[in-house]
Amino acid sequence: MATTKGATIGVTTSGIRTGRYGRRALLSLSLGALGVVYGDIGTSPLYALKACFSPEYGLTPSRENVFGVLSLIFWSLNFVVSFKYLLFIMRADNRGEGGIMALLALLHPGRDTAGRRRILVSLGLFGAALLYGDGVITPAISVLSAVEGIQVATPALGGWVVPLVAAAILVALFLFQSRGTARVGAVFGRIMVLWFGSIAVLGIRGILLHPTVLRAINPWHAIEFVGRHGPRGFLILGAVVLVVTGAEALYADMGHFGRRPIRLAWFTVVLPSLVLNYFGQGGMLISNPGIASNPFYGLVPSWGLYPMVVLATTAAVVASQALISGAFSLTRQAVQLGYSPRVTIQHTSQTEIGQIYLPGINRTLAVLCVLLVLGFRSSDNLASAYGIAVTGTMTITTILFCIVARDLWRWSRWQVAVLGALFLTVDLSFLAANLVKIAKGGWFPLLVAAVVYLLMTTWKHGRGIVTNILRENSLPIKLFLEDIARRKPPRVPGTAVFMTSDPGGAPVVLLHHLKHNKVLHERVIVMSIGGEEIPQVQPQDRVELKECGEGFCQVTARYGFMESPDIPAILASLEVQGVRARPMETSFYLGRETLLPTGHSKLARWRKKLFILMARNAQTATVFFNLPPNRVIELGAQIQF
Repeated sequence: MATTKGATIGVTTSGIRTGRYGRRALLSLSLGALGVVYGDIGTSPLYALKACFSPEYGLTPSRENVFGVLSLIFWSLNFVVSFKYLLFIMRADNRGEGGIMALLALLHPGRDTAGRRRILVSLGLFGAALLYGDGVITPAISVLSAVEGIQVATPALGGWVVPLVAAAILVALFLFQSRGTARVGAVFGRIMVLWFGSIAVLGIRGILLHPTVLRAINPWHAIEFVGRHGPRGFLILGAVVLVVTGAEALYADMGHFGRRPIRLAWFTVVLPSLVLNYFGQGGMLISNPGIASNPFYGLVPSWGLYPMVVLATTAAVVASQALISGAFSLTRQAVQLGYSPRVTIQHTSQTEIGQIYLPGINRTLAVLCVLLVLGFRSSDNLASAYGIAVTGTMTITTILFCIVARDLWRWSRWQVAVLGALFLTVDLSFLAANLVKIAKGGWFPLLVAAVVYLLMTTWKHGRGIVTNILRENSLPIKLFLEDIARRKPPRVPGTAVFMTSDPGGAPVVLLHHLKHNKVLHERVIVMSIGGEEIPQVQPQDRVELKECGEGFCQVTARYGFMESPDIPAILASLEVQGVRARPMETSFYLGRETLLPTGHSKLARWRKKLFILMARNAQTATVFFNLPPNRVIELGAQIQF
């Protein structure tokens, strides 16, 4: 998923794509990565170790158990993040962009059979759908676990106080989204520098209380722990995975920062700070087992509890912002790739194309987050719902990566098999350990993913059916122009633009216009907008113009899945090719289909009704394509499908 961020990163896009940085730019990008990429994984110490010693697993904070859990945490961080994502997964970029949608776009249709590609696309879509579940849970658990420090400072404030405070903070966070991330993006990195510095210092404090805790770096402690506890030792992986919940963000945000800055930030700041804090919590647990209910705040001296609650809440807001913006970006990608109806997209920055706000998605996320906080009421309860989405996405990413490595990079079978088996062993272990949580809350991200997946596939199939019907009712443009040359209908001054999804045919709306009005403009532009499976289309490849004769021309404009179409900008670019079509002097003809679920097709009747509902609630083409409303003419047609 390519998430949208507000940090000004001070380097050109071409520099990010090629990996060429000056020292100042590298440091600036690394600072931005701290505030954007690592917000999620950076706030995991608030709840991860706490979840490992929750009553659900029945582990006492003995020296052996603490050593075993810390060893699992240390090697999970290094294997999943340092080895898998930073060393291998980030190599699979789509023109510099990462994320599961970008990875899915690397699967070349020519290398797949129809059935195989259908399975891989379904996997990728479900992985993307799981990210929506992650986007709902992350703000809820991050803010809730941060605010729980209030109970540590003032135990009397229990019951509904913490969840209500967390819900109020989340409401404020979502209300702020309409203003864009640019206003706070510049301070994200600085906040996270302060956060990582603080948790590192607290970790050192805990380690000094029990320095032998550093022995947990030895992987034997993890092996011995799992062997000693058997099934319970394996199931603890369902809590350990919380320490790597932000790993997918490393890949998703690669296009914003590049590999080197993300790696530099991880190895110099994030990893050392996380390890120090987790080991510090472990040392404090051994010295004082009574803090097992909240080992993170157990590290904080009494005088610093309230300041730490404020800092932790601020860091949680930063982490939440990244996931919320990511959901916005993922939705726009789905629209561009044809898996979602048009939605309202507001650009909140005049300089950063990635800064967008989607009111409908924002409202949905806000309601779900507040309901989660009020329904689960504690980070311990919410942790049970968290791991499924993360581990599911990680597993799907591994599968798609292996396909890309074999088909696109031509790795040998044994290389792909060895690396894939290694990655999947870890991913599936985490996933299996989380499956037992389905009844305790793990059902929630699966439900969200199932609903999103159903909506995306329904829209894709439905649009395919409607497009085929329109194509059957259209006329090849060559035959249409021959008829125009023969009949010579009256022409009126001006330019008309007819939108179509089929660049090879005369659009139905054009045929209806000629049939009913019996007149054509002197200049007619048949325009189609195509979505490409790449992040951005180069300006020189954006628009293709073809003169057809009889005053007609065909214009095909292409946009990447991280871009938004803009027809006035397309028309402006045509002036250098001799086509003068100013928006306020041009008429735009759009078709408005009335869909009737009465025909025969492969889509079930209930899915047809769902598709019709989605179509009715889609954003109008006038707004989506940035057309001047007073220059738009819509012609309706009934379609049975």
